[in-house]
Amino acid sequence: MLIEFNSLYLSNLLKMSLVSNALIVQSESPKSILKTNLKTIIISFISIVILSLILFKNSFFKSTYLLKSFGELSVDPEIALTNDKPTFLEFYAEWCEVCKEMAPQVSDLKDEYEKDINFVFLNVDNQKWGNYIKKFHVNGIPQVNLFDNKGNLVSTFIGKQDDIKMRESIENLEREEKPFQEVINTEFSTIQENKNNKVSPRSHG
Repeated sequence: MLIEFNSLYLSNLLKMSLVSNALIVQSESPKSILKTNLKTIIISFISIVILSLILFKNSFFKSTYLLKSFGELSVDPEIALTNDKPTFLEFYAEWCEVCKEMAPQVSDLKDEYEKDINFVFLNVDNQKWGNYIKKFHVNGIPQVNLFDNKGNLVSTFIGKQDDIKMRESIENLEREEKPFQEVINTEFSTIQENKNNKVSPRSHG
């Protein structure tokens, strides 16, 4: 709501400035008109920059919030791989820029398919997921593994992915014949071992 108010305020301020300057221009000399036009351009430029920064900040915090919420809303991996439902498992980190970029896309997939599919999100900085990281050879994130309802690994996606391709793979989880596929994009973050991580007993992500 605050973002919308700021955007509206800046927009109205810009309009008022333009109208005011237009009225002044009608009664001023050419030299004054030039100064007035320059002032208008500067005010317009500053307003656009501020508005752009506000919109960017809003988008950035939304992606960061979504990423942090994934771990809290995640299904336990042991339950997910044994409850006779397909599973979407993503390895991520809160510092991963590609993970942040894909967060809105993953959130949309979760909202659309979570009734029929387990959604599991494992933070690679959390030491308790070390066995899963080794088991599925996670070196770059985000890494998304898709499993059928029997817990068989069907697809692996590494790095930034196309939304359509991921949706097709999710839809194909219901097919009887599911040849394994691995899709790797060069846009990903390399994970590094951190021996100083401290894990809270309640920590899931």
